[in-house]
Amino acid sequence: MSLITVNSLSKSYGPTDIFSGVSFSVVKGARMAIVGPNGIGKTSLMRILIGVDEPTSGSVARSKGVRIGYLSQEADFQMTGTLWDACESVFEHFKSEQEELHRLEGLMSDPDQFEAAMERYGTLQEEFERRGGYTYITKIRQVLTGLGFSEADYTLDLDHLSGGQRTRGFLARLLLEDPDILLLDEPTNHLDIAAVEWLEGYLSQWEGAAIIISHDRFFLDKASNAILEMFPGATENYRGNYSAYLKQRVERMARRQEVFDAEKEKLQKEMEYIRKNVAGQNVLQAKGKLKRLSRIIQAIEQIGMEAALKQKWIETAGEISVTTSILGVDEAGRRINALQSPVRQLPNLHLRLNQAARSGDMVIRTENLKVGFSDKFLFRSPNIDLRRGDCAALIGPNGAGKSTFLKTILGQIPPLEGEVTLGESLHIGYFAQAHESLDPQKSVIEEISYATGWVPQKAREYLGKYLFSGDDAFKKVSMLSGGERGRLALAKLALQNTNLLLLDEPTNHLDIPSQEILEAVLDDYEGTILLVTHDRYLVDAIATQIWEIDTDESHLIIFKGIYSQLKEEREKDLARRAAAQVEKESVVVKDTRKKDAPKAKSANTKASPEQSRREEKQKAAKMQKVEKKIAELEAQLAEVSEKLAHPSKDAGEVVKFAKEYDRVQKEMDATLAEWETLQG
Repeated sequence: MSLITVNSLSKSYGPTDIFSGVSFSVVKGARMAIVGPNGIGKTSLMRILIGVDEPTSGSVARSKGVRIGYLSQEADFQMTGTLWDACESVFEHFKSEQEELHRLEGLMSDPDQFEAAMERYGTLQEEFERRGGYTYITKIRQVLTGLGFSEADYTLDLDHLSGGQRTRGFLARLLLEDPDILLLDEPTNHLDIAAVEWLEGYLSQWEGAAIIISHDRFFLDKASNAILEMFPGATENYRGNYSAYLKQRVERMARRQEVFDAEKEKLQKEMEYIRKNVAGQNVLQAKGKLKRLSRIIQAIEQIGMEAALKQKWIETAGEISVTTSILGVDEAGRRINALQSPVRQLPNLHLRLNQAARSGDMVIRTENLKVGFSDKFLFRSPNIDLRRGDCAALIGPNGAGKSTFLKTILGQIPPLEGEVTLGESLHIGYFAQAHESLDPQKSVIEEISYATGWVPQKAREYLGKYLFSGDDAFKKVSMLSGGERGRLALAKLALQNTNLLLLDEPTNHLDIPSQEILEAVLDDYEGTILLVTHDRYLVDAIATQIWEIDTDESHLIIFKGIYSQLKEEREKDLARRAAAQVEKESVVVKDTRKKDAPKAKSANTKASPEQSRREEKQKAAKMQKVEKKIAELEAQLAEVSEKLAHPSKDAGEVVKFAKEYDRVQKEMDATLAEWETLQG
């Protein structure tokens, strides 16, 4: 059953059409990603789905009682108190149920009320446990930790959090609420790579549905199983993740173009026949063909080649407006030649990086380097030797010191210890994450004119390549969106002749088409690149080595290879260590059970003579329940141990089973402790 069904939805603001013809449905378990250029209306569509905005036309049907959770891009979330309070409020109902359980425990000490209280207690406790009443505190900790919060953050007042922290806090609460469908608008914007990967894993195990807007292509690959692509005036639906969408899209557009070319050629041949015969012996046949052709041309112009060919004329006639029953010969020929391809070509970034003469072989060298500030040590680095033509990607958690490292390389921040040596004949281009090269008081056109000395017309033509058109050129930098500032900073970078690029989050705020163009340009760049980014798709595509900041050990790790290889090696290593830990702990558990069993029996024989029959019955009931749980957990451990003993070739599966073993083992330890207490 569909949780949300959208039919022929459109949205306009005054005379401006944002989108139209949007139709789709979302069922339980669906993970639909919405992609398209900035400004196409993705966020507007989300707001219509939750009922905040109204569509201009079309309908949204939501299944009865469906619970929808919405994460917006803006930090305007209604939350008060501390971070922990905001998350714990989701489970407020458990507190009243816990109080009822404690009340029933008190009643069970009364012989007259024992039977009724025990029966009610058993029913309530079973339901309380089934819904997570005993584990919700652990779940809150898991979600907050996964999204990058430390335990010290739990008591922070929400009013004192940054916008990014509030967004992460709201996302945590949203996940804990466990709605039927999640609407996530750029959920990875304020997450580092570790948090994004945790969210990917969480969503992969989650049973609900999700609609996701994201510019993170790697995240879309992991988190989505359907794609809705939005164009001006149209949408396309695809099955599978982002990589599957790219492949299907190329194939679909190629087929569509092939059909269009073939049908257009047929129409042109018919026109040749008409021209030859309209004044000859076959004039009636030629005029009949021209009349039919006139209808077909008008249909294609209004509903497209594909739709016009699929339908019978009686169906098509109801959808189009025929302005004339027959066109003139020259007019028909002109309009056939003017028919537009159905493959939409949206305006794209025209980025070209100018390259200076070759640098020396050695580009960047460090010795005994320590990075940080006078009052704060961040990390130490092994001796680095970056060579000409290499592309190194610097990754790590937020606040680890990635931007500080770039500024240390540039000499803007002195190293705490050691030294940085730059190679010969270097021409450096630097893209700052905060776009510090831009002056907020200047206009877009002034930024380019001042940098080049160009006349306004030439500057505007250049800005057009970076999607600044019309009055956009006269906007103040301070009024630009994040994506616009990023494109302007790239436009200024492209004016330089470089052979070394230091890029700090260059894809931030760029839409996916612009990211793909930047990726292609950087892939063709013949100089050297040092790249700081959370964009794993970009890292995987162009980086030849990964530099990762390990904040636990405060040092930089150098990995020669691409990101996917690094991740695969990490998963294999984790699986090996988990399997070894499982084997070690299984021996300990067996020894513990052998050691404790006789003690438990001995303790059981020392019941107090004064203990009442009612108390003995109550204790026996609890003991029976705990022993049943121990048996269930032992069975689970045996099952998971068997899977780990014969591991799958899929490292991800092994990691999942290792984590499951760890979870069950911890629950077993707690249950055994409870059992020992009852025996004591």
